[in-house]
Amino acid sequence: MSTVEKGTKIKIHYKGTLEDGTEFDNSKTRGSTLDFEVGAGLMIQGFDTNVLGMGEGEVRTFTLAPEEAYGPIIEEAFKLFPKDAFGENAIEVGGVVEGSNGQGQPMMARIADISDEGVLLDLNHPLAGQNLTFEVELIEIDG
Repeated sequence: MSTVEKGTKIKIHYKGTLEDGTEFDNSKTRGSTLDFEVGAGLMIQGFDTNVLGMGEGEVRTFTLAPEEAYGPIIEEAFKLFPKDAFGENAIEVGGVVEGSNGQGQPMMARIADISDEGVLLDLNHPLAGQNLTFEVELIEIDG
C-alpha cells in the first residue's frame, strides 16, 4: 500500500474547525474533494506536513498553530481609511468589504472599527492568529 510523500498528488475530504468548534470549511459540504500535490506550496505548511505518511482511506485529525497556518495577526495590517472611501455602502464593525490593492488585485478586509477618524480595516487573512483543527480523509493517491 502506498503512502503520501512529498510530490504525491492526492484527493482528500476535510473539515476545518476553530477552537470553539465553529466549522469554517468542509469539502464534503461543497461536494468535491480537494486535489493537490503535497509539498508544491499550494497548501498551508502545516497541512502539507500532516498528510505525509497517510494511506488511502485513512482519517487523521490535527491542530495547527497560527505559525503553521495563516500566521499571527500582524498589527501593521490594520489600516485607517477615510469614511468617504466607502461611498453610500452600509458598513458595520465585523463586516467585510471588497476592494483592490495597489496592484489592482482584488482583496477582502474586515471592518475592525468605525470612528470619527475613519474606518479601520483589518487586512490580515480572516484565519490569521487562529488555531485550526482539520479532520482529513485521504480519498485517493493519484498515480
